[in-house]
Amino acid sequence: MSAHTVDAALRVYSADQIDAGAAAHHAEAAEVLAWSRRFLTTAHPDLGRSGPVCPYTQPSLRRGLFHIAVAEPGADGDLPALVGELRAWYERLLAGLVEESDRELLTVLLVLPGLDRADSTVLDEAQRKAKDEFVEQGLMIGQFHPACEEPGLWNRSFRPLRAPVPLLAVRKLLVFDLPFLVDDEAHLAHYLARFAPEVPARIRDQLVCGMTEHRRAVRLSAA
Repeated sequence: MSAHTVDAALRVYSADQIDAGAAAHHAEAAEVLAWSRRFLTTAHPDLGRSGPVCPYTQPSLRRGLFHIAVAEPGADGDLPALVGELRAWYERLLAGLVEESDRELLTVLLVLPGLDRADSTVLDEAQRKAKDEFVEQGLMIGQFHPACEEPGLWNRSFRPLRAPVPLLAVRKLLVFDLPFLVDDEAHLAHYLARFAPEVPARIRDQLVCGMTEHRRAVRLSAA
């Protein structure tokens, strides 16, 4: 069983392939898969809400839609190029899915073992720059890092984006992603253009609260 490849910079494995030993030369792939199963699929006392840290990971794993891409040594020096390859692989995998429920669960994690594990600045900046285009085109991209300081949504002292290895994660933009988008007017506009007709009442309430908090913060920073 072999991994998918896109030239020499990126190798993409399914969870089943990693379990079968296909990623034996990429120890970080197995490490991240084990962390995903141990941390993302379970509850955490500091999360601030019930349920698993990431509600999409377990269903994605169960349906065989969870993939891990590994950058070859030295390749993660060109993060924009790797993000482009990650996006290309995501789109290729998505094209093979017919059911909308499967398309919503497709997840690809790009492991970046060559990045500094003590400083997430480079990864945070790469994610920030990529997010504009990803959200515009209906995708979400998130960063995880051993030293990531991004706080949780429900508990600001919790650090849900800390992972054993620096990585980026891509999946489809969903209606429930609103809390991750309210701090940026362009992201919010793309969200509303895509989901406004079907936004549930509780999500609309989050939108109002989020925009109120955002605008309050902007006023305070300008004062």
